[in-house]
Amino acid sequence: MKTVFAGTPPFALPALEALIQGGFAVQAVLTQPDRPAGRGRKVTPSPVKAHACALGLPVYTPADGAGAEAVVRSLEPDVVIVVAYGMLLPPALLAIPRYGALNIHASLLPRWRGAAPIARAIEAGDSETGITIIRLDAGLDTGPMLARAATPIGQDETAEALTARLAHLGAQTLMPVLEALGHGHPVTAVPQPPVGASYARKLRKEEGVVDWQRDAALLERQIRAFTPWPGLRASIGGVDVKIGAARVGGARCPASPGVVLEAGPDLVIATGHGALVPTLLQVAGGRMQPSQAFLQAHPLKVGDRVA
Repeated sequence: MKTVFAGTPPFALPALEALIQGGFAVQAVLTQPDRPAGRGRKVTPSPVKAHACALGLPVYTPADGAGAEAVVRSLEPDVVIVVAYGMLLPPALLAIPRYGALNIHASLLPRWRGAAPIARAIEAGDSETGITIIRLDAGLDTGPMLARAATPIGQDETAEALTARLAHLGAQTLMPVLEALGHGHPVTAVPQPPVGASYARKLRKEEGVVDWQRDAALLERQIRAFTPWPGLRASIGGVDVKIGAARVGGARCPASPGVVLEAGPDLVIATGHGALVPTLLQVAGGRMQPSQAFLQAHPLKVGDRVA
């Protein structure tokens, strides 16, 4: 079965590798153009481009949907596989492949359509998430479902760790669908239910600042949801830090939000409801360290206020 693959970040790599290992004829790979990355802002190919080039696959980096359509039209594939490509594909492109464009989406649709389903599921306190294989249509993640696979979200799991797990689950969920299509077997396409839809808006850098007025449980989830980006930052003892991990303290606090309740051995800070106990902190330019090590270098006292 002639296949075109469209993807950009590391999340897409297990699916591309599964196609190769499964013997599918990958005619070409579409990915986002090279962009500046890292502290030096060096122009860098996407992870998918780097891997595809190492495999000797033809790579295209169209600047827009019209360019992507032109590539797919020239190749006339049986199917297009889309995994975190980073660009909405025009309806004209979706109509070209015999089996359409199949997308690996990292949520149990219709919950968390959109750009950041993994982070938003953690932030919201969902107990489970998963993978949905859909056939793309003109809407945003609204196409019919071909397969689903659920998985629990670990109590301490970060978006980074969950993304890695879902990347492999996505590849595993996709392959039986493709194998069935390749053998001419019917695959039932189920419309998404009309209720239960939600939108996972894109993460913004401005979200990565602690609001101590919020519930401690929400702040703990945000720390995990915003790892690795944008992170959750605060000013503690006059030092700008990134909070790498935390746990929720007591449900009732005798102080206003942002006040230090304990300054050793644990760091305990009052919030709008309950207390937050940061366990890992990172000073700008430094490494993540236990909060006890931070307190040794930056002593605090009960009653101090953080921002």
